[in-house]
Amino acid sequence: MSYTALYRKFRPQDFEDVKGQDHIVTALKNQVKANRLGHAYLFTGTRGTGKTTVAKILAKAVNCEHPVDGSPCNECETCKRIAEGSSMNVFEIDAASNNSVSNIRDIVEEVAYSPTEGKYKVYIIDEVHMLSASAFAALLKTLEEPPAYVIFILATTEVHMIPITILSRCQRYDFRRISIDTIAGRLQELMVKENISVEDKALRYVAKAADGSMRDALSLLDQCIAFYLGENLTYDKVLQVLGAVDNEIFSQLLRHVLQHDVTGAIGVLEEMVVQGRDLNQFVIEFTWYMRNLMLVKSDTNMEDVLEVSSEHMALLKEEAAMVGDETLMRYVRIFSELSNQIRQSSQKRVLIEIALIKLCRPQMEQDYEAIVDRLDVVEHKIEEGVPVMVQQASAGAVNPGLSGAGASAVQKKDLPDAMPEEVQKLCREWKQIVSGSSGLLRQALLSAYPTVNEQNQLMLVYDEPPGAKSINSSILASEDTMADLEAMVEEAIGKHVPIVVKVNTSGAASSQLYTNAVDYFAKVANIEIEEEDF
Repeated sequence: MSYTALYRKFRPQDFEDVKGQDHIVTALKNQVKANRLGHAYLFTGTRGTGKTTVAKILAKAVNCEHPVDGSPCNECETCKRIAEGSSMNVFEIDAASNNSVSNIRDIVEEVAYSPTEGKYKVYIIDEVHMLSASAFAALLKTLEEPPAYVIFILATTEVHMIPITILSRCQRYDFRRISIDTIAGRLQELMVKENISVEDKALRYVAKAADGSMRDALSLLDQCIAFYLGENLTYDKVLQVLGAVDNEIFSQLLRHVLQHDVTGAIGVLEEMVVQGRDLNQFVIEFTWYMRNLMLVKSDTNMEDVLEVSSEHMALLKEEAAMVGDETLMRYVRIFSELSNQIRQSSQKRVLIEIALIKLCRPQMEQDYEAIVDRLDVVEHKIEEGVPVMVQQASAGAVNPGLSGAGASAVQKKDLPDAMPEEVQKLCREWKQIVSGSSGLLRQALLSAYPTVNEQNQLMLVYDEPPGAKSINSSILASEDTMADLEAMVEEAIGKHVPIVVKVNTSGAASSQLYTNAVDYFAKVANIEIEEEDF
């Protein structure tokens, strides 16, 4: 006899065997016992949580000759026929491959005939969200007023794709993700029946990897048993088969990152590749590891929430004290973005290596979290007594990123003042000139309206409502930043150009008010102008 997969061999045959869905089982059993059956049910929830299984059990229960407390007896001829799939009263339809209007019309025609055996004709439509719009329309009238002997059970994982007209005619039951404890207990029970030795820690890891799906848990366990057939299935063996990584590896990797040790971090990744670990799973689990660290930082009483051993919890608390909140948020963000990029990529290892380098080298990024991380590094070095040197640029060079202190330290050459027409040309080519900057500064410079005033100065005007504070102009409040900006302009045109910043609170756009210097001076008396003091 051919082998039967665990999830098929141990599929529940009555309501008592269904795990983790007590709220649904109780309601359905009460309806069967009281003979208060609905004409249409909608079962929704994530994969592997028992939707189709409960639908078949309900089909048996309503037709069972000798029901026991609302559950099928599984002994009568009707129950056996339904379990074998040979009953003429229970129809299981896969809407993914039978989603046309003609398929639904066949059902509508069959509904007119009463059952040949039993009490009810039950139509189980799986993946019902795959039906076409015309197929839903054909089903609607029959679903609203079916004969008394017909029950529809619709199952789907995408309830948002079901038309509201269908939803309103069904009793809806949401199947929850099954807890790790419930899945692990069920797996332990089945392993006893199968006479297979499995460590409790290994079963809990399989239950966790299943992500709330009992079917996924049984499939994963089946895979592990097949690889180590006849042997004791340990936690390490499960990790080996599933391509997963132990938490100790994540701890090593995180400590290399916190020490800004690129070589060490890449070495851990190299070890994972050599061992044949699944890189997608590696990224997901390391993201979850950092998520656990965030929870521990937010509250030290997280043992019950995280469901980890006391040794692992002690390790998490130690590492949580080693990393700042903003830094940890940056790590999670980088790896969350990586998990989306890596799915379809053929260069998974390269993407992970780049992400690890970003973690170790915050200076590669210009966002707020990276800047905070860089400041933390500097503060840590100062606390340890390590001198922090500022590397100055060579004479005459200008930092295109406008980093601040480095560019301001550059020794400027004496340049002639720009002529008015040269400043006006600078205004026309403003976007091209500031394109060499980056981050928030680039955004601020592009938001300004450049013009020239009566002192032949480059004037950057920012629009804002009265009483507000311009964020963009505030970015230029630093003397070093202004010096860097002047140096960038001088490099672009080879002339010295003084720069001032003003805020327009008149409510009218600067591009309309200051089309040129003449218009500006003609209207300045009627406009509220606040000059920033830099």
